[in-house]
Amino acid sequence: MSKQLARGFSPWRDLPLVLWLVAAAAVALTHRWIADSSWLMLHLVLLGAVSHAILVWSHHFAQTVLRAPATDAGRRHQTIRLALLAAGTAMVLVGVPTTLWPLTVAGAAVVGTAVVWHALVLRRMLRRALPARFRVTVRYYQLAAAFLLIGITIGAILAWGWDDSWHGRLLIAHALANLLGWVGLTVAGTLLTLWPTVLRARMDARAELWTRRALPVFGGSVALAVTGALVGVSWLAALGLVGYLAALGLWGRGLWQPLRSRPVREFAPGSIGAALLWLAIGLAWAGWLLVTAPNWEAVREAFLGPAAALAAGFGVQVVTGALSYLIPSVSGGGPDATRAAQVWLNRAGGFRLIAINGGLALWLLPSPSWVKVVGSSLALLGGLAFLPLMIGGLVAGHRVKTGRSAGGARASAPVPDRTATAAAAGSISSSTASAAAPGRAAVEPASVFSAGQVIAGLTALATAVVVGVGVDPAAAGLGAPSASTATVTATGTVVRVEVSIVGMTYVPSQVHVAAGDRLVVDLVNSDTTTHDLVIGQARTGRLAPGASAELDAGVIGESIQGYCSVVGHRQMGMVFDVIVDDAVPAPTATAGTGHQHEHPATTPAAEPAPLSSVIDPVLPPLTGERVHKLTFTVQEVPLEVAPGVWQKRWTFNGRAPGPTLHGRVGDVFEITLVNDGSIGHSIDFHAGSLAPDQPMRTIEPGESLVYRFTATMAGIWMYHCSTMPMSAHIAAGMTGAVVIEPDGLPAVDRSYVLVQSEIYLQTAAATPAEATEVDADKVNAEQPDYLAFNGIANGYDSHPLAAKVGERVRFWVLDAGPNRPSSFHIVGTQFDTVYHEGGYLLKNGRDAFGTVAGGSQVLGLQPAQGGFVEAVFPEAGHYSMVSHLMVDAERGAHGIVEVTD
Repeated sequence: MSKQLARGFSPWRDLPLVLWLVAAAAVALTHRWIADSSWLMLHLVLLGAVSHAILVWSHHFAQTVLRAPATDAGRRHQTIRLALLAAGTAMVLVGVPTTLWPLTVAGAAVVGTAVVWHALVLRRMLRRALPARFRVTVRYYQLAAAFLLIGITIGAILAWGWDDSWHGRLLIAHALANLLGWVGLTVAGTLLTLWPTVLRARMDARAELWTRRALPVFGGSVALAVTGALVGVSWLAALGLVGYLAALGLWGRGLWQPLRSRPVREFAPGSIGAALLWLAIGLAWAGWLLVTAPNWEAVREAFLGPAAALAAGFGVQVVTGALSYLIPSVSGGGPDATRAAQVWLNRAGGFRLIAINGGLALWLLPSPSWVKVVGSSLALLGGLAFLPLMIGGLVAGHRVKTGRSAGGARASAPVPDRTATAAAAGSISSSTASAAAPGRAAVEPASVFSAGQVIAGLTALATAVVVGVGVDPAAAGLGAPSASTATVTATGTVVRVEVSIVGMTYVPSQVHVAAGDRLVVDLVNSDTTTHDLVIGQARTGRLAPGASAELDAGVIGESIQGYCSVVGHRQMGMVFDVIVDDAVPAPTATAGTGHQHEHPATTPAAEPAPLSSVIDPVLPPLTGERVHKLTFTVQEVPLEVAPGVWQKRWTFNGRAPGPTLHGRVGDVFEITLVNDGSIGHSIDFHAGSLAPDQPMRTIEPGESLVYRFTATMAGIWMYHCSTMPMSAHIAAGMTGAVVIEPDGLPAVDRSYVLVQSEIYLQTAAATPAEATEVDADKVNAEQPDYLAFNGIANGYDSHPLAAKVGERVRFWVLDAGPNRPSSFHIVGTQFDTVYHEGGYLLKNGRDAFGTVAGGSQVLGLQPAQGGFVEAVFPEAGHYSMVSHLMVDAERGAHGIVEVTD
């Protein structure tokens, strides 16, 4: 029996893995509300769970293959190393999101200490061991540890904050060193013996030779890829990945014979096999990005896809697969206890494998956004099932073991299962393997790929697709079949036309047919954002850039105008005329010409319901951080835009306007934009100066980008979606404010932020369920239904701002438009300080030259302009704040400042 690893429960061996996986699952479930959630999930999995498993099991396998003696001191030292790894990981996970660079560096140093100690122990084992057949496994572990030290060093440097180019290069180098070096090499070294063991098959006699030959190719390829990234030569990094794939092919030859002789029947080999496929997919994907991306910023922004394939597809599955076999093996209690635990860990194995891998594929493929959401949820649930099944297996094994004790078996010296011992010891040869263990035929495990499990897994995937499409059928191309509203005799002629979308235009923009002809449109979206085509009752789905679809418009009986249904696109001229010869032409729309149809009444109810809440107008306080990392998630949600009136708003983080950012000159802002909407969106921060090509580009549903800028000038700056038509996206709520304080700004008693905007309704919905989107026709005609401070007309009438007599109050004001100017005024006060677009017009009653100049009554702003005013309220009362364009105040640009003694 192998005594290297303590049997039964071991807190430092068992608990950290479970806690890291649970934490990763919690972040996945709440990612919309957590900044840097993608980074956090990846590092909880890879730095937390996977690294812990590597430190535990590589030490165990090294002891076993080298026949190194286990000592109490050695076990205590291993516990200390695991504690150091956990502590250092926690420090990094706190330090990076909070931009506490000293904490990040300290955490990296603690992790490095644990890994260096681990590598030195492996070296001592090798020097003291007699020649052993599988000592190459330990060589893999040593090289893996060296690459982790390189990876964490680059990661600590990366956390300092760099420009976009260096940030991308360091990020890719960091990821490749850790994923391919630390994780990949450890897995390759371990599977030399573990793969045939979990298959219960004989090892290929040549596997050890191939593994030895592959080691320098693996090491050289990782070094080449990391070097290529660091020096900024993308093709060199890609060449390193090609070399790594070649090494996988050489090493992987040893896996084929055991698989051919013993097909996968259990969860463990199925999960490990799927993990290796995802490793190959992730490598190919990353290599393609390196070859095709125009710059390192583009590589960085697109790297989430291959990183997810490598972390979730490869990292998580290889760990859970290996542990599904190893945990029963080290639990003790003899063959019966081991089999009892394995039965639990194989439960629903086929279903889980299909759910995990199919769900992950749905998330990574260019599928509709809700299909991605449901698919990723299915994969998450399938992966999480490992934890309760592991606990159930341990309990089942323990019950069998204690039952044997009670029945007279020697509890102090449980007899290990020979198969389990083979797994733990790695003592497999070309002629002797766990497959040859006596009694194997009598305990042959049932296949996890029974017809019932396969059908259940495929049904779950199909259900995920159906549910995702059902939530947003337009995104999947579902529509009614016929375009014509006239009764006409079919001619039997099919008119097929190829139409491309280029620059917000259908090319060609019209087609001529005879009455009774059937029209079929082959549509290709060659534009840079999402579009569709609606002709009568027939429609395509939403087409991402580069996508295509066939639209069967049916039999045409009269002239009709097709159009793009994405909000605002029709008003910009995206129309397609179907002209029936000798018939009355269809009415045409011209970009920016206003109404093409009548609107329902938009007058709110005479006695509206009270507002449930408003956006907190208090300016968030400054913190000590100089690098601000936040996630902005695009969400389409119903919000109250006036008392008792609801609209489906397009938002950043579920609110309109979006979150207010607050910083100083010189601060760096790194915003991760995640598009959880149904159409393309983007973001433009006026607070930074940089080329718009990449950071301000439109991303499609399910995509994300990182927008990084440095605030070099003071003021209150607008941010907004810049996807066309920009007016509709801004009017729909996709805007917000960035406050960058000028140097030496005096402290005041209170600071508020007010963003003025316009609201354009299709209908005056009384409930969230009835809410409709922005009316782009009204936006073009400049006919707002409401104006509002912070997204709700008259919102601060019922929820007034607070102040006390004698307090100095600063009001930061931004006019987000998109069309109307603002003339901010507070009834009953005068402003002695006015800051407009980056400079003081008045400061404590003096002008820019220091001359006593008096006061001010309004802060006048055009759309996208901002500034602040300061006032001291002389006595208690209710002071109205308004836009002094009084028609706008009467439309809702109105609120109250409640001043008390």
